[in-house]
Amino acid sequence: MESKVTIDDVIIKASEYLKKEDNLNIIREAYEVAEKQHDGQFRKSGDPYIQHPLEVAYMLAEIHGGPSTIAAGLLHDVLEDTDITKEQLEAKFGKDITSIVDGVTKISKLKYMTQEKVLAKTHQKILFAMAKDIRVILVKLIDRVHNMRTLEFQSPEKQKKIAKETLDLYAPLAHRLGMYKIKSELEDISFKYLEPEEYAEMEKMIFDQKQAREEDIQKMKDILTNVMNENHIKDFSIKGRIKNIYSVHKKMETKNLQFDEIYDLMALRVLVPTIEDCYHVLGIVHGEWNPIPKRFKDYIATPKPNLYQSLHTTVVGSSGKIYEIQIRTYEMDKVAEYGVAAHWSYKEANKNYTPEREQEEMSSKMRWYRELLSYAEMGEDEDSDPFDKVKEDIFSANVYVFTPRGDVLDFPTGATPLDFAYRVHTEVGNKTVGALINGRIVPLTYRLKTGDVVEIKTSNSFNGPIESWLKIVKTTHARHKIISILNKLKRDKFILLGKEEFERVCKNENFTNIKIDDKIVQTEFGKFGVNSLDDFYFEIGKKTLSAKGAANKLAGNIEKLDDEALIKHYADVEEKNKKRHSTNDYGIIVDGLDKAQIKLASCCHPVLGDSIVGYVSKGHGIVVHRSECHNCVSGEQERFINVFWDSDYKHKNFDSLLSIISFDRKNIISDIIDIVNGINNVSITSISSSRNKNGDLLTKLKVSVDNVDTLDNLITNLHKISDVYVIERTIK
Repeated sequence: MESKVTIDDVIIKASEYLKKEDNLNIIREAYEVAEKQHDGQFRKSGDPYIQHPLEVAYMLAEIHGGPSTIAAGLLHDVLEDTDITKEQLEAKFGKDITSIVDGVTKISKLKYMTQEKVLAKTHQKILFAMAKDIRVILVKLIDRVHNMRTLEFQSPEKQKKIAKETLDLYAPLAHRLGMYKIKSELEDISFKYLEPEEYAEMEKMIFDQKQAREEDIQKMKDILTNVMNENHIKDFSIKGRIKNIYSVHKKMETKNLQFDEIYDLMALRVLVPTIEDCYHVLGIVHGEWNPIPKRFKDYIATPKPNLYQSLHTTVVGSSGKIYEIQIRTYEMDKVAEYGVAAHWSYKEANKNYTPEREQEEMSSKMRWYRELLSYAEMGEDEDSDPFDKVKEDIFSANVYVFTPRGDVLDFPTGATPLDFAYRVHTEVGNKTVGALINGRIVPLTYRLKTGDVVEIKTSNSFNGPIESWLKIVKTTHARHKIISILNKLKRDKFILLGKEEFERVCKNENFTNIKIDDKIVQTEFGKFGVNSLDDFYFEIGKKTLSAKGAANKLAGNIEKLDDEALIKHYADVEEKNKKRHSTNDYGIIVDGLDKAQIKLASCCHPVLGDSIVGYVSKGHGIVVHRSECHNCVSGEQERFINVFWDSDYKHKNFDSLLSIISFDRKNIISDIIDIVNGINNVSITSISSSRNKNGDLLTKLKVSVDNVDTLDNLITNLHKISDVYVIERTIK
């Protein structure tokens, strides 16, 4: 029978790193209060209730939690399950410990359901608690681990409910925090209760081959040990590990693999003192055995977002068998096992230690957590919670953004500020001239990210939308609204043009006595589908109806032309344009002008093949912009004209400016240059880099390309560089 943890066990474990008696006394006092408050209470297992917080406290001591964290682990259920008040707890232990206990209590009271809406709300509360004090989540995760270990004592219905909640919510959270051991245990226990038959089958497959695999691993370990000694590697350690059951199941399911196709089921892990040693060992391993192509991963140069670092390589080892070998430092191994908790190991000697300093340290190391903290700075309010429906990328690919008032709207991935504007109100969309994300001006092509605060700038003098917006929006709702309004705007414009053209013809031909109204139009032109005065002017404006022919018909000059001559059929504009050629240096055709002074806009750098529009400027002729350029929104709309590329033009290269945001690591600029140099018809004009306010690397790359397809190919290849996470064509 497994021995039960006692307070002495907790103190002994904590004493390994806590030497001050005051810190140990805080833990003892917390135990005394918890024992007294839980007296007479029992778990479903029959154990006294105090056994649960003792187990939690011991696990927190195992990962070197601070005295406040361990004390909170002992007290984490007293506010929820006993009659002690928050005020009494604070009077006894102070605000720090009480705030952790209160945070865990609030999470515990959340009613979990699997429906997406309610699940998102649960995520919201947990994320907010984590942003306020990450120790709250640490205690809650350890609490969940012990509850899962004793799940056998719950009813089958409750077992499945708790297991589902754990798999949906707590295991992904542990993974995001890099807490591999906790993640694996939560996944395996959840899997066992949710799909017992599949779990048993997977467990059998793994352990049926366990002895044979362990023998192979041991042989490889012995050979590798000898190789390490021969190469004078000092202070190394080699151990094996078995992949957890649920991760094997998921890998087989998502990658459609057979059990025998999973190479990393068992792996050798080499631990060495320094990073230099890691790369030295990698060279030794690759020199001794043939590595399998495309199976090498360098997570030391490019750590995962949860701080995980290691070198991974797969080699053909002894007897032709395949082995995964992981190489890392002892410190990296600690982080790989315990994640962020390894960085939070309580440092008693550090006089500057504060909970706030812990938070600051983590936000500097984990980019996603830094973003989470920035969301939390918006504050918490009963009526307008800034985390309402936030699911972060821990849980979902959907995008949840905030209005300036704190309301939350959800969008598909790739949605833009224009989608947001039309969701708020059609008129807001129509009048949109710009957008601010988190207080920063962005182009309308910006892709919304979870947590963004979106503010739309409108102008009553702007009569939108414009046709290029159809290429920007992602949602069907926004697209439908834009198409509907564009059709109406086009019709109104053509009606006005048609009326002006018809009146001009009548004046020139001296047709002063022509009478026209809806009834006359329907009588004379109904067979052409023209049934009202607006229809009449609309068709003339579109130039599908000849103004002169219509005027002659209404004036009674029927003998001059027949119906075929009356209706003027124009060849498709696109086909006509294909037959025309540009006369300027940029391969741009201006609708209606054979010779025009052309200049490419320096704000958005259009490239051959981009969607473009012309702007009649004062003193500069026609300035050609990319359609999504924000200047196309803020300019005087009557100055915009149609322009398009000459399809046969191939004589000039075009400059384009890219902004590349990446983690700041060694050789990343070299990697960028290598990619550019490897693509035909691309050359670098200039390159510069600097750190942005988040500490990441901002590289500005100016390239010369022949067309937009080449540019898109370049961007696609740049995205393949590890640590590059944002690439945008710069629009000033």
